Amino acid sequence: QVQLVESGGGLVQAWGSLLLSCADSGRTLSNYSLGWFRQAPGKEREFVAGASWNGETTYSPDSVEGRFIVSRDNAKNTVFLQMTWLKPEDTGIYYCAAAPHVRSLRSGRIDYWGQGTQVTVSS
Repeated sequence: QVQLVESGGGLVQAWGSLLLSCADSGRTLSNYSLGWFRQAPGKEREFVAGASWNGETTYSPDSVEGRFIVSRDNAKNTVFLQMTWLKPEDTGIYYCAAAPHVRSLRSGRIDYWGQGTQVTVSS
């Protein structure tokens, strides 16, 4: 059973940075594409970024491209989301997700979800 655990969320001022991490201490994640979603209050959960098993990455939506970078370390069973130039509209709960392929991530066909970590960006 995969159990994804996020960490690194918190309160940050606008234009600041945060590094989110997601790991599974038990089962290897190297066979999965891993990604990040976020959900702002009153809004639907949206795909933010994803990385295939070998580190190929994709970004969505356009509002985070160039500011958010996803990476993974298969040796540490961990996926990261480096967020820079944060804006108040980036506020939300950030979820880690595992799926068979990056296209699965983008279409929301997720095998495993983390419990989420809160990110709050103050203006």
